[in-house]
This record gives sequence, structure tokens and C-alpha cells, in this order.
Amino acid sequence: IHDVCLQKLPVVFAMDRGGLVGEDGPTHHGAFDLSFLRHIPNMVLMAPKDEGELQQMLKTAVEFGGPIGLRYPRGNGVGVPLKEELEPVAIGKAEVLREGDDVLLIGIGSTVHPVMEAAEQLHQQGIEATVVNARFVKPLDQELILRLAKKIGRVMTIEENALQGGFGSAVLEVFQEASFFPRKFKRLGLPDEFIIHGSQATLRDLLGIDAQGIERAAVELCEKHHGQTIYAIR
Repeated sequence: IHDVCLQKLPVVFAMDRGGLVGEDGPTHHGAFDLSFLRHIPNMVLMAPKDEGELQQMLKTAVEFGGPIGLRYPRGNGVGVPLKEELEPVAIGKAEVLREGDDVLLIGIGSTVHPVMEAAEQLHQQGIEATVVNARFVKPLDQELILRLAKKIGRVMTIEENALQGGFGSAVLEVFQEASFFPRKFKRLGLPDEFIIHGSQATLRDLLGIDAQGIERAAVELCEKHHGQTIYAIR
């Protein structure tokens, strides 16, 4: 990897089993790749939200002309229709999937669809979320993230990667470099331990990164009471 990135060679790193892999056990979870790969100069890192975006990102990777990592999870797709005509994804550009003024939810890769489910559940409770599909861990869409964070004030990142040095840490670095910090911020992801054996659904529930866990964390972040938002410092 170092030799490839040093010379900026046109190599695509297709990273299967990114995130939780379920029954394969603790040694097989793809928990650390985002953390160590994003520190390598000249490396681009992206993760699709579903099989449709995976198609687009593979085209992007092949045409990029430099070192690029494409991370995708174990398992089946989510069932979105596939396009016959593909367009590359703009490097370093995220997409806004839903708009709301109460909380900003930024997902990466396989967490994006659960984030969308959580946003719908939050809507039923009167909490409106902006949902961003980050697409890229490196480079991040810094302009979009900063603009939305400054507007909304409550930010949560969601990833299937170790929290140490991962996607959420990269977002925190963006805030630090801009001398800005949101009123409230929370990272959801994998803790600093080897994740136990279990199905993907069971582990996501256990770690609080399924739709229900994301919803609970967002409610706590907003702390709404009688229509007023309480800005708790934690």
C-alpha cells in the first residue's frame, strides 16, 4: 500500500467484508481499515451505501488513475434497482438524502440505510433529521459538513468501524481545523475491543448501530422536552 501510494499508482483496493461480518467471529470483522488507511498520503477512501452506489463507485475507482480504496460489507444488497448507464461519483462529494433542522446524521457505507430508517422513526416523534451519505472517508466533503453542522448544531456520525481514528474522528478533525465545535456531538461505531461472535443483526443491535440504536442516540442528543431543546453539556 505504501509503495502504491508513494508513486500514486492507479491501483484499486477492493475491500470486501468491511464492518461486521457476523458468524465468522472476532478475527474476521473489518473493524480497522478506515482508521489506518485514511492516514496514508494520496489514498482516496470511499464506501457505498448500497449495491447501486457500489456500481458507480467501482466505475469511479477504475477511471480515477490513482490509489483508491472501495469498502463494501459482507452480505446481500438492500434491493435497490441497478442502473444500466453508470456515472462516476465526484471525488470527495457527499450527498444529502433528507433535510431537517433538529439533528445532523452523517452515515458512511452500510450505515446509511439504517440512518434513513432512524430518521423516519424520529420524524414520527417530531424530530426532523438531516441525513448525509458521506460516501468518502478521504477526502471528506468538508464544506458540506461544516455548513450543515453550523446550521443545525447537533451532529452524530455513524460507522461500522473502530471509533478510534475512524470516520467520526475524521469529522472531528474537520471541526478542529475550522476552530468550530457543534453544540452537541456524538459518534456511533465499534468500541475499543474485539467484537464477539454473532449475527450481523444481533451485533448491530448490541452495539447500538442499527436503526433503533441510532434513533435512541439521536433522541438523547436532541433532548426535547415540551417542544423546547435542552442543550446539555456532556
